[in-house]
Amino acid sequence: MRLATFNILHGRSLDDDRVDVDRFAAAVASLDADVVALQEVDRAQQRSACADLTAVAAEALGAREHRFVAALHGTPGLTWMAATGDDQPDSAAYGVALLSRLPVSSWQVVRLPTVSWTVPVLFPGQRRPKLVRDEPRVAVVATVTDPGTGNPVTVAGTHLSFLPGWGSWQLRRLSRSLRRSPGPVVLMGDLNLEVEGARRASGMRPLVEADTFPAHAPARQLDHVLVGEQRPGLVQVLGSGARRLPLSDHLALVVDVRLAQEVDVSDGSSAAARGGRPR
Repeated sequence: MRLATFNILHGRSLDDDRVDVDRFAAAVASLDADVVALQEVDRAQQRSACADLTAVAAEALGAREHRFVAALHGTPGLTWMAATGDDQPDSAAYGVALLSRLPVSSWQVVRLPTVSWTVPVLFPGQRRPKLVRDEPRVAVVATVTDPGTGNPVTVAGTHLSFLPGWGSWQLRRLSRSLRRSPGPVVLMGDLNLEVEGARRASGMRPLVEADTFPAHAPARQLDHVLVGEQRPGLVQVLGSGARRLPLSDHLALVVDVRLAQEVDVSDGSSAAARGGRPR
């Protein structure tokens, strides 16, 4: 089973400062992953040709299942309001998406605590802090069926706050909310934390360690694929790495995994492997 996560910068390339929907589709297709988590995803935004980028990505990937979850309505950096889940399907929105080629038995949305006031943040290259208002944060969760064993795997995609300390708190909250989920839990996305911070806050094991930001000269790993297992060695890594694609200021992360043939879980999910060969 191949997993991937990619902060797409709403499909924009830094080379020409444009969003080319066909280029975006080709980039997602090149990941050739069974489950993909996308962050900074636009829907019906003028800056991205008013496209539904989740639907574009799903078609390019051949994903039978997909969900876009809006974090906000409006346009980031301009006028926006926090999403509540009661949005109109054609309204301008921005958030996260999860795409799956594998069967999905259930979906869940987790809205995370967000700072509702402006906060001073010192950005690299600036002499004085800048007051910023953080965006709402959300996670989308799916229970998929592992193609090798037939057992459930819970996969979550999210994009956490860049505010110091806040992303760690959101990650702890999200990790706790996933503890009773079926099978091993895979958490993917732009966590705005480096490896040790993500490991400590989540209590999960990183499946890949590779710098992902900034794309032109990666020096930090902000994007992660983490796993929480009922027993060590349940999820085995066959290969992993970071990929530069022709858009975004982040690299994509890709990891190939295999589940052990015997799954011993105490939450009622299947413990008998059904055989077969994973992709």
